[in-house]
Amino acid sequence: MKTLIRKMGNSNGVLIPKLMLEEMGIRAGDAVELKINKKGRLVMAPLGRDSRLAWTDECKSLAAAGEFGLVREAVTRPSGKDW
Repeated sequence: MKTLIRKMGNSNGVLIPKLMLEEMGIRAGDAVELKINKKGRLVMAPLGRDSRLAWTDECKSLAAAGEFGLVREAVTRPSGKDW
């Protein structure tokens, strides 16, 4: 795909089509790493998402459903005794 470098405020940028972002698993607001490879090409890769970032939304969903306590399932040690 060919595109143009565009002026964006005091910086320059490239608009990336939504389908390309979806193919890479990237959404607006996600962190990415940019680097120049040995051939002088710009490479963009998604940074790993911190799974804790979703905790706030998950806790709000649990609270909305009336789940305010911790969930504890019975866990058994290999010896057969409860943890």
